[in-house]
Amino acid sequence: MSSPAQPPAPALALVSHADCGRHDTGWEHPEHVGRLRAVLRAVGRDPALFEALQHVEARHATPEALALGHDPGYVASVRAIAERGGGRLDADTVVSEGSWDAGTAGAGAALDALDLVMAGTARRAFAAVRPPGHHALRDSGMGFCLFGNVALAALHARARYGLERVLVVDWDVHHGNGTQAIVQHDPGVRFVSMHQWPWYPGTGAADDRGPHRSVWNVPMPPALARARYVEALERAVDDATDGWVPELLIVSAGFDCLAGDPLGGFTLEMEDVDRLTRSFVARAEAWCGGRLVSALEGGYAPDRVGEACVTHLHALVPAGAAR
Repeated sequence: MSSPAQPPAPALALVSHADCGRHDTGWEHPEHVGRLRAVLRAVGRDPALFEALQHVEARHATPEALALGHDPGYVASVRAIAERGGGRLDADTVVSEGSWDAGTAGAGAALDALDLVMAGTARRAFAAVRPPGHHALRDSGMGFCLFGNVALAALHARARYGLERVLVVDWDVHHGNGTQAIVQHDPGVRFVSMHQWPWYPGTGAADDRGPHRSVWNVPMPPALARARYVEALERAVDDATDGWVPELLIVSAGFDCLAGDPLGGFTLEMEDVDRLTRSFVARAEAWCGGRLVSALEGGYAPDRVGEACVTHLHALVPAGAAR
């Protein structure tokens, strides 16, 4: 008698929404729509990867969901600026007519990715979104960011699922000042950020540990040997989790950490993206049954970002999943 068929391995979900393309910054802006198009195009050119993914169209985050991490007055102001045709939140941060739909889709994708992983529908999930989110503060946008996608996901995990220990790791070349500002007051969330120093936005000193000492900032100079960055981030994550086992890992996957990015001076290559992703997958497997959510942040050489996302996704595919 033949043994019963085994259920398929839990999927890797790719969560996105076409409305993320409606955030019109203009082609001269570093954070333009071509970034996300390059990601989706690169995934589509890899048939084995494409077939291994569970493709999910994101929901739009409601104002109430955004208020988990943002002042309702700020949320309303972004919507109002979009409805009157657009404007700027600062010199770098554009709001276009379509930015409300894009911003709520990006935040919704991060929340959906979290829900899929928590429900067990996916072991891991990647939110392919724009605009990025890790500079957005509670009451203002900055640094190309409107809403704190990853910070919202972390707080959602705490509020909806009652998780007591959520770890957020940010490897974007810029300090995730917005994520830190939003989550550092919650002692159930720990935040690790490796970033270029000194560099925009000027925050993220090593001695800035937050009010609960739940922040590990890893400022690094540009142009170091690649292994220096990888080892520094892995060491900080190990320090942050010493005696504290996460129930969920969330990654701010900014690919402006790659060599040649126009807005950064780090030297990482695709092999390092693969190593870091697999390193954190292994940690998540040991900590919390493999539950890992990641979301796209920066990265301003579109073809390189597309290649990096494909590398990241391959490393996230659960062992035994169909390819």
